[in-house]
Amino acid sequence: MAEFEREAMEYDVVIVGAGPAGLSAAIRLKQLDADLDVVVLEKGSEVGAHILSGAVLDPCGLDALIPDWKAKGAPLTVPVNDDNFFMLGEAGQVRIPNFPMPPLMNNHGNYIVSMGNVCRWMAEQAEELGVEIFPGMACSELIFGGKGEVKGVVAGEFGKNADGTPGSGYEPGMELHGKYVFLGEGVRGSLSKEVIAKYDLQAGHEPQKFGLGMKEIWEIDPAKHKEGSVTHTMGWPLGSNAGGGSFIYHLDNNQVYVGFVVHLNYRNPNVFPYMEFQRFKHHPMVAELLKGGKRVAYGARAITEGGYQSMPKMVAPGVALLGCSVGMVNVPRIKGNHNAMFSGKAAAEAAFAAIKADRSGDELTGYEVEVRQGVIGKDLKKVRNVKPLWSKYGLTASLMLGGMDMWTNTLFGFSFFGTVKHGKNDALATEEASKHKMIDYPKPDGKLSFDRLTNVSFAMTNHEESQPCHLQLADPNLPISTNLPKFNEPAQRYCPAGVYEIVEKDGKPEFVVNFQNCVHCKTCDIKDPSQNITWVTPQGGDGPNYPNM
Repeated sequence: MAEFEREAMEYDVVIVGAGPAGLSAAIRLKQLDADLDVVVLEKGSEVGAHILSGAVLDPCGLDALIPDWKAKGAPLTVPVNDDNFFMLGEAGQVRIPNFPMPPLMNNHGNYIVSMGNVCRWMAEQAEELGVEIFPGMACSELIFGGKGEVKGVVAGEFGKNADGTPGSGYEPGMELHGKYVFLGEGVRGSLSKEVIAKYDLQAGHEPQKFGLGMKEIWEIDPAKHKEGSVTHTMGWPLGSNAGGGSFIYHLDNNQVYVGFVVHLNYRNPNVFPYMEFQRFKHHPMVAELLKGGKRVAYGARAITEGGYQSMPKMVAPGVALLGCSVGMVNVPRIKGNHNAMFSGKAAAEAAFAAIKADRSGDELTGYEVEVRQGVIGKDLKKVRNVKPLWSKYGLTASLMLGGMDMWTNTLFGFSFFGTVKHGKNDALATEEASKHKMIDYPKPDGKLSFDRLTNVSFAMTNHEESQPCHLQLADPNLPISTNLPKFNEPAQRYCPAGVYEIVEKDGKPEFVVNFQNCVHCKTCDIKDPSQNITWVTPQGGDGPNYPNM
């Protein structure tokens, strides 16, 4: 692209991603100094379009950022008033009492929310303070300075042909330079992944671990609706096939969030996470709730699950990683938005101090110290062993061991286990298909359960077909030459949007990538056993358009 010149704009801080972390950083910067030039770049068609969340929000992060959020009309209107945990069997369930659980597991005081709507409201607060927010501006590459520091990003590049060459309507985009760049892209962001690799930020830390979260919004019979009710389940249908569980949250307007999480360290490549989710809805307890209702939206997103020991170094020259770009989800609570807000606030305060000291392009070490030693680190350290204990010893044993570990960490600040390691990353956890049996999944009935392509239409995802495929194969032959014979090509199953399929052409198998279906969950980038797929940001505001997810 050397023949095209890009216009450059200068800012104090450039923020990639209008999620809770990026918007918190922008708001805090302008609170500290109204004269700072701050820009937020969002790849979605609007703020909130690509936000998918477990949707129970601990307001502590918002309390710290905007203490008068209630008076300002924040969309936190459904407080949790009922908190339930169940262990499921195929035909029934056993309720796990709340009293043995440590206080951190209590959801009272939290709110059932649409994080998309929360982020839209946060964007309004940011703009009132003078923050510039540009949706539909995907950031396609980093810009480096003469000393190897990150000094900006390229945003708004449009009009490439499918082969990557400039089309007739090509727009080269703009360079946005900052004294500091914040990456709040969410889980497995392409620029964050590049920064982690370039500066070896994962060195000395455990590999990051992930789960695949899938969610549907249902409108149910008003007689069955219990506004403010929260339910989590474990057990069936996953059994020993994979770790994970479900959530069912009753928000307002007779709507219910029905979600399912599958840990991506499963060994059997024949596991089909999407179909596990669909099968879950046929459990008698869930089926009775949904009977007579209708599904109105669907989405999927990877979730960081590595926790405290998997957080990489989060600063490099000129750049800081925020929120789920680092991995700040409290796994047993299934909550990370509060920590994302705290991280944005902490990064902003570190950058403000640096800019006032006439610094730029260096490492914001104060931010890293605050994350690891402050409220985020304290939140995550208490639960750091829950996920690895589950992975090592299974669900039943981990309930007891993990519960005990959370209690000792809460009461005494120590663990009998120290810090348990995760071991392999999720791609390497996949074993050869010959070691495992096929799994027979029931066919969706079209009432409670649905095929993937039907559900994807409810994610309202869209990609311009003439653009380059944003799911890049390092070796186009590898899916057929290696993944198919060794692993029964698991991309056919781990993708919750039906992007990947094996078809027969001229009597031979062919690997097809239907990138138009992609909902940007990043599972392929994480779980592919050969690590052959790289997710990069597509052009413009393409991708899902979640209404109230």
